[in-house]
Amino acid sequence: MRETIHMLKIGEFAQVGQVSIATLRHYDQLGLLKPIALDPLSGYRYYALDQLPRLNRILVLKDLGFPLDQISQLLAKNLSLEELRGMLLLKQEQTRQVIEVEQARLVRLAARIRQLELEETMPAYDVRLKTVDPICIASIRTRLPHISERGPLYQKLAAYLEEQSATSSTFELLILHSRHTMHEDGMSIDVEAALPVSAGIKGREPIQIRTLPETLVASTVHTGDDLSLGQAYVALYRWLEDNGYRIVAPVRQLHLRRSPQLAVSEYVTEVQFPVERYNT
Repeated sequence: MRETIHMLKIGEFAQVGQVSIATLRHYDQLGLLKPIALDPLSGYRYYALDQLPRLNRILVLKDLGFPLDQISQLLAKNLSLEELRGMLLLKQEQTRQVIEVEQARLVRLAARIRQLELEETMPAYDVRLKTVDPICIASIRTRLPHISERGPLYQKLAAYLEEQSATSSTFELLILHSRHTMHEDGMSIDVEAALPVSAGIKGREPIQIRTLPETLVASTVHTGDDLSLGQAYVALYRWLEDNGYRIVAPVRQLHLRRSPQLAVSEYVTEVQFPVERYNT
């Protein structure tokens, strides 16, 4: 018995395939998807329902970023569904990463706009000179392209302390051993991510356990996102100039209040400059 072919006019096929009639005509011209029949009198194009899988493959490859001439070549290879699925999953992950990068860029742009708006009215910072007690820390020191990428270091520290059944303080400590400098592999900064811990546990590469000594610091507290943290640094540098002190050890940031549940405007960070008085 002869198999019945269900044919649709171009408009009906376009509706089923969720594309425009102009798209189908373009694919016809390129030889990507030819109609199954052409009415010689009316000029109507007719398509069969079993042509939908080919149309779907064209749309999949188009979403993957392939130009139409390459799509024609790929269709000729008759890629399997598993191959197409793998290509889509890879593209999906790449797109997700691009979105994350652009979302982070949006956050930075919003912060930069706020910085510009506040240039004429820099918030007042209360700078205090105080002595901080010795503190035992578990830390990882490394070079990062930017300090915003420090998150995995704290995750590694927290996992190790949990493994050692060791308790940690509620705040994160970041020690800045250098400014951003150029190296063979690009710009990077020498940082040490640390968590305060009780003494008595042992380190394991790359985690070290050490005690920061008692230190005199000039300190101020910043409320807001990290991109506006530079305002606190400006206030501290001005205080050093006005009061005859200089930095004698790496700068410290104590992240006193931050969590995924908080808005970045609610973050609280204490900046400490280890200092000594110098003779003018």
